[in-house]
Amino acid sequence: MGAIANTPQPPYYAVIFTSEMSEGENRGYGKMGDKMVELASIQPGFLGVESVRGTDGVGITVSYWESLEAIKAWKENSLHRVAQDKGKSEWYVKFGLRVSKVERDDFMNM
Repeated sequence: MGAIANTPQPPYYAVIFTSEMSEGENRGYGKMGDKMVELASIQPGFLGVESVRGTDGVGITVSYWESLEAIKAWKENSLHRVAQDKGKSEWYVKFGLRVSKVERDDFMNM
């Protein structure tokens, strides 16, 4: 994932998912994460994603969406729901989700 999303001019929405991994193997986590990015990228209203995880297990993934309706549809996607359940039961010690409306985007390519 490491790429910076190429977002359009605002307004659009950012979904900020912050998590702390549980200790242990976290079987299937990386594969599921890749699958979720692949699946999200074909969802109507998806604009991009940026994700990082530190060596301490704390990660932040920001996905960008055209509308609140697109975010809701993604939340309800059946495969995404499977990943959410695995996260709750196996992968995360704690996690949180924030949804924000982006009104300004001053990102500059150098």
